[in-house]
Amino acid sequence: MSITDWPAGERPREKLIARGASALSDAELLAIFLRTGVTGKSAVDLARELLQRFGSLTNLFAAREKDFCAIHGMGQAKYVQLQAVLEMARRALREEMESGDALNSPGAVRDYLQLLLRGRQQEVFMAIFLDAQHRVMVAEELFSGTLTQTSVYPREVVKRALYHNAAAVIFAHNHPSGVAEPSQSDQVLTDALKQALSLVDVRVLDHFIVAGPGCLSFAERGLL
Repeated sequence: MSITDWPAGERPREKLIARGASALSDAELLAIFLRTGVTGKSAVDLARELLQRFGSLTNLFAAREKDFCAIHGMGQAKYVQLQAVLEMARRALREEMESGDALNSPGAVRDYLQLLLRGRQQEVFMAIFLDAQHRVMVAEELFSGTLTQTSVYPREVVKRALYHNAAAVIFAHNHPSGVAEPSQSDQVLTDALKQALSLVDVRVLDHFIVAGPGCLSFAERGLL
C-alpha cells in the first residue's frame, strides 16, 4: 500500500507537522528523507530495510558509498544528499558551540562531538582550541589510527595550541569498539598532554570519549 493511501495521521509528513519530528520513529524520519520508495515498497518499507541492513542510523550515516549504493533504490544522488544533511547538522552544532562559552554549553559540545566522531571506523583524536573566555576558536582532527601516547605526539599538540594562541583546549577521541570507558593508555595520554600544555599556560578543560550512543567526560569523572 502506498503511503498516500494511509490514514492522514499515520503518514510521516503529516505526523511530523501535527506532532513534531520527535514523535516519529527512525524509519519514519528516514522515509521523509528518501521521499519515495521502489516498486512494491513504500518509503517507510525501504527505510526499515536500510535500518535493518546497517543496524542503526549511526551505522547508516557512517556507511561507505559502495555499501549504501548496493541497496536497491539507493544510489550516488541519495548518498550525496545524506552526506550533505549530515554536514549541515555538524555545522549547525558547531555554530551553536562557537556562539558562547563552551563550558556553559556542554550539550552543544557533546552533540557536535558525537555527530562528528560516532560511527567512525578508526580512532580519531581531535582538539577544540579555546580563547581566554573559553570561546571556541577552531576544532581540528589531529591524529588517526590506533591511539597511544606514542601515536599522539604532545609536542605537536602544543605546537597547534601555540599556533592558535589558545588559552585552553578540550580533547576528544572515539572508541570504535563502542565502549566509552577510558583505558589506561587514555589516562596516561591525557596526563601527558595536560603536563605538556601546562608548560605553555594552556589549560586542558576536558577530554571526551565518544563510543556508541555515549560520550564520557574525564572532567565529570574526576580524571583530570
